[in-house]
Amino acid sequence: MQNYIEFKNVTKEYKIGKNTLKAADKLNFTINKGEFVVILGPSGSGKSTLLNLLGGLDKVTSGSILVDNNEVSNYNEKQLTKYRAYNIGFIFQFYNLLPNLTAIENIELLNDIIDKKIDGNEVLKQVNLEHHATQFPSELSGGEQQRVSIARAIAKNPSMLLCDEPTGALDSKTSYKIIKLLHDLCKKENTTIIIVTHNASIAEIADKIIHLKNGQIEEVEIIDNPKNPDKMEW
Repeated sequence: MQNYIEFKNVTKEYKIGKNTLKAADKLNFTINKGEFVVILGPSGSGKSTLLNLLGGLDKVTSGSILVDNNEVSNYNEKQLTKYRAYNIGFIFQFYNLLPNLTAIENIELLNDIIDKKIDGNEVLKQVNLEHHATQFPSELSGGEQQRVSIARAIAKNPSMLLCDEPTGALDSKTSYKIIKLLHDLCKKENTTIIIVTHNASIAEIADKIIHLKNGQIEEVEIIDNPKNPDKMEW
């Protein structure tokens, strides 16, 4: 199977006064197209830094990141904007919905960014929220808001979804529904899903687990027979 994502000696440094913090320290790993990948590690281990580098939200200090044989770590701002707009779907812990827009408006806002015409109702049907289309985020539960954010992320059919603690603000029952939805997208649509979390339960259904500590990779686990989401233990 061909590598879809490849990190080659990726390092990200931040200058804090006279000190240098290595948020990512010579990261090396690969991810295949359509894999369900979980990145595990304690707070401050570099999980979100890794996701931001892959998503083009931050620049590497050294090393290279390849996506579909393109060295995205060398992209200029114009190229990065296009890369984020068409290739990446972002899902965050706190939804990032615009409070003054309805659910469908939060999705169809993408029509101002990309060329493809998005039908918000059709996307909301995919996450079983079409009956909430005209409601504002404040009128939705946490799980419903997260499903709207997922609908927005998948509306443009991105090649990968980058998820930063997508269930961190949800109860266990709702968390299961969100993870099941993401897993189904991965397996049915061949979307590459990468989830940053400290919840080891989610790793039970992963094809690959990347363990981080202090900005370094401790281990990359390849799971030959991951659990079905229905067998997850929360």
